[in-house]
Amino acid sequence: MRLLLVEDHPELAHWLQKALTGLGFAVDVAIDGVAADHLLLHEKYALVVLDVALPRLNGLELLARLRKRGQALPVLLLTARTEVADRVKGLNLGADDYLTKPFELDELEARIRALLRRSIGVTQQALQYGLLTYHDEGYFLLAEKPLSLTPRELAVLTTLMHRRGRPVAKQQLFEQVFTLSDEANPESIELYVHRVRKKLQGSNVAIVTLRGLGYSLELCDEVV
Repeated sequence: MRLLLVEDHPELAHWLQKALTGLGFAVDVAIDGVAADHLLLHEKYALVVLDVALPRLNGLELLARLRKRGQALPVLLLTARTEVADRVKGLNLGADDYLTKPFELDELEARIRALLRRSIGVTQQALQYGLLTYHDEGYFLLAEKPLSLTPRELAVLTTLMHRRGRPVAKQQLFEQVFTLSDEANPESIELYVHRVRKKLQGSNVAIVTLRGLGYSLELCDEVV
């Protein structure tokens, strides 16, 4: 899933981007509210992690703009422990959850995954598709054995798993795997699809290429 992290503290932003990327997310970073607003107007994200105290346009003002435009993607606010009024105002403006600083990465991950589950209508139970099982903690089992995946391979398979049996356009898949800072183009996604496809060999689940439509995760008698 592609996330937007809006955080003006350089060291914290870098650390969070690196940590969330390691968990399988594609993460763009904006360091102020105006830059974040521009990205939200022109890019597609599954979720926003939004600091309240931002230069140029603060997090609550950005949240208000976002909801006024009718953009319903989940927003997780980051606030200082003493900013009770901001947390209340943020929830009233349409924030979906908040986390107070300092926080543990495990809790941030859990809250992000919970919001993503809610937004796509997935329950907390594991997703089963043939011999493939996805656990919302961010890992897959294949024939009940852990499936070793790099963060980008995980992003590819997670996106396809959530739309199993339905086509996902190459551009859409690309946007969920790569960030704006990555030196890549939509054709780059073919490499990661190829790698995941090889790791599914020998099972009854395969990534099928649909000409003109993209890719689809399908059940099969033989590996495609």
